[in-house]
Amino acid sequence: MPGENLTQEEARSRADLLTVDAYDIALDLRSAIGPRDPAGGPRTFRSTTTIRFRCAEEGASSFADLLAPSITAVTLNGRDLDPATVYDGSRLALTGLAADNVLTVDAQCAYSKTGQGLHRFVDPEDSEVYLYTHVEPADARRIFTSFEQPDLKAPFTVAVTAPDGWTVLSNGDRASEPTAADGGGTHTRFVTTQPISTYITAVVAGPYHYERDHYSRTFKDGTTLDIPLGALCRKGLAKHFDAADIFTVTKQGLDFFHDRFDFPYPFGKYDQAFVPEYNIGAMENPGCVTFREEYVFRGKVTQASYEARTNTLLHEMAHMWFGDLVTMQWWDDLWLKESFADFMGAYALVGATRFTDGWITFANRRKSWAYRADQLSSTHPVTATIRDLEDAKLNFDGITYAKGASVLKQLVAYVGEESFLEGARRYFKRHAYGNTTLADLLSVLHETSGRDMAAWSAAWLQTAGVNALTPQATYDAAGTITELAVLQEASDSHPTLRPHRVAVGLYRRADGELKRYARAELDVAGPRTVVAELAGAERPDLILVNDDDLTYCKIRFDEGSLATLRGHLGELADPMARALCWSALWNLTRDGLMPARDFLALVEAFSGMETDIGVLHMVQSWAGYALAHYAAPGTREQAGQTLAQGALRELRLAEPGSGHQLTWARFFAGVASTEPDLQLLSGLLAGNAKVDGLEVDQELRWTFLTTLAAYGAADAAQINAELARDNTASGKRHQVRCLTARPSAEVKAEAWTSIVDRDELSNALVEATIAGLNQPHQRELLAPFAPTYLQALERVWQERSIEIALTIVNGLFPILQGDQATLDSVEEWLTKHADAAPALRRLVAEGRDDLARALHAQSCDVVPAA
Repeated sequence: MPGENLTQEEARSRADLLTVDAYDIALDLRSAIGPRDPAGGPRTFRSTTTIRFRCAEEGASSFADLLAPSITAVTLNGRDLDPATVYDGSRLALTGLAADNVLTVDAQCAYSKTGQGLHRFVDPEDSEVYLYTHVEPADARRIFTSFEQPDLKAPFTVAVTAPDGWTVLSNGDRASEPTAADGGGTHTRFVTTQPISTYITAVVAGPYHYERDHYSRTFKDGTTLDIPLGALCRKGLAKHFDAADIFTVTKQGLDFFHDRFDFPYPFGKYDQAFVPEYNIGAMENPGCVTFREEYVFRGKVTQASYEARTNTLLHEMAHMWFGDLVTMQWWDDLWLKESFADFMGAYALVGATRFTDGWITFANRRKSWAYRADQLSSTHPVTATIRDLEDAKLNFDGITYAKGASVLKQLVAYVGEESFLEGARRYFKRHAYGNTTLADLLSVLHETSGRDMAAWSAAWLQTAGVNALTPQATYDAAGTITELAVLQEASDSHPTLRPHRVAVGLYRRADGELKRYARAELDVAGPRTVVAELAGAERPDLILVNDDDLTYCKIRFDEGSLATLRGHLGELADPMARALCWSALWNLTRDGLMPARDFLALVEAFSGMETDIGVLHMVQSWAGYALAHYAAPGTREQAGQTLAQGALRELRLAEPGSGHQLTWARFFAGVASTEPDLQLLSGLLAGNAKVDGLEVDQELRWTFLTTLAAYGAADAAQINAELARDNTASGKRHQVRCLTARPSAEVKAEAWTSIVDRDELSNALVEATIAGLNQPHQRELLAPFAPTYLQALERVWQERSIEIALTIVNGLFPILQGDQATLDSVEEWLTKHADAAPALRRLVAEGRDDLARALHAQSCDVVPAA
């Protein structure tokens, strides 16, 4: 639509002109239940918005944002405006503005099935309707009329009319008890919020299961803070809902952040809603945080899953200060909230909860996301150039989150922990309820640390790419280190060499273990830095650069260290050191410096010795990816069988009932392919085979059934029978994935059509269909869709919501073809479609990059002829 894609320049001009004083929003959601309007069209709800705002230039013109099927009435300063004249489908033209203005818009807005705006979900288990909002970065305009940009903050007063018996929540607490509404239902008015941005407004409504608690805190000055706590999920998930653990973590996090930030939580109550068909992990709406309901565990999961949930809870809580209290001015400084929340999530995880090894998971999992993103052609500085809202949507990526958080960890090492926290405290007090840029943060950090933040920022925040650090050692005849240096390299495309605060650890084998016996911490700068402190040390078996994971870099090894890891990786006693070595070995494989077969051999030999369940999850994930994309085509079948044999061995050796046993069961199902393996899965599913201590609960049943379906060992009748056993929202997603996984050309064609040519599936079912479609061993079945994908790209981008378009463009990219012909066709599309939407071109180029990397890795994996 014209004007739907707001540009930074337009936002800047509007912010210079307007100051927003208040929003008053009334939503009537009673239309969410019952039959649709017989006239057809989308199901809609009434949205009435009154905005009070000032204009710096009397008589000037501007616009408000709204995406709605229809508008009933528009009034500006008492003047009735003709909707047909002033509304173009996304913008309301506002002319002749006064110094003080009142705009009222009465509209019919549409419920969503894409997870954007106001999402409507019907539970297949009991036909109950659940609603929730998700509006980042710019979908509040699908719910109410707004000035949709982060720097036009205002207080919000929200009122909701909803069906009887519903729980209704918003950012503010209820102003009073709900009252009966004319025509049925209840009317709830909420307390006016503090000034917040439109993208963090929230409404959750439906027959949710709701549990309550409270948090109290007395501060040093004697003041007290009482925060009502709430946690909610669908009624069908109530029996699985462990609200007590969620409240425990919430209280731990609030204590932790209050201690560090010295700024009381500013938004009143704190509700946490676990909602269906959510597109992302969570969203930091103040007072009403929303999470994907997969964090309510329906079956047995490992401690890694609980750790991941706890990290997400704390990440969103950190946003109450970084993002909600103080907000970036425009999306180019998105990192001012996301990088900080990602760092603070891990920081609080370790400092406040039972998950004291959280930095290990960060080093292994989060940084892996960053390393991939930073080596794509679309990589960008942490502070990015964001031209418009489409750019903003794509910048919620591994650079903004995980690299930014890694850079902040390096910053803490650079300025010191207390200087960093004191900078945060000044930042909150100085800019509370306002908007900031990079310069505002750097100024307080310079004040508290005295360090040159301009140079640090230029190197770390304003350049792209990842450096590689490699040890270089020389020894005398007695085996003593005469000189140890760290070599720093950068790619040709992003040649910046950065200052790194690193630790270098020396390890040697003794009594069957690899243990550190010496460590030096230093500043690395330029292409070569001597580690003077370690001269004279005894010859190590392993030199680990970036020991303790202080900086953001790719670790390389000297030949002796790499040989040690090939033979003794499992003997590393320190779990952080093991995680760093696994990550480094994976990066060598991704970069085509280690054959995939060597990495898979390391997994086969040593992953069974991995004690950290989160690291094990990640190593297994990398092994699966290496098998599918980096192994030479002629070796995949045998390599997969070897992986499956190793997984089955570890499954049988694992402690009965342990998280490791469950992890190996899931991995075995993911790589099983031979008739005996499939028979074992069938037996476990039917109950006539058994692994001591392994509980085959409903989630594990679906895991086994997906593999059986993909190899033609389970038909539609068996899959549908499983749905009858688990007739829930989760069960429906699993059923769709299993049905689509079947090895049939007709099945694949129907799945493709349902995604690309029709627009009937919800966001969750689109994802499930794509997941079932993409089976690595079904490359031949998927080959016909590669050219069709390229032909459909621009149509999909134009016709679908951006959220669904992102899912389709990413999910259907033909990377499984893994051949030069496919790479050439993608390159040709990029050449011929230079004028396609920049965001679309970026997604296709990223797929191209992954495919090119896969081909390079496959060539590295080919065994030379004898």
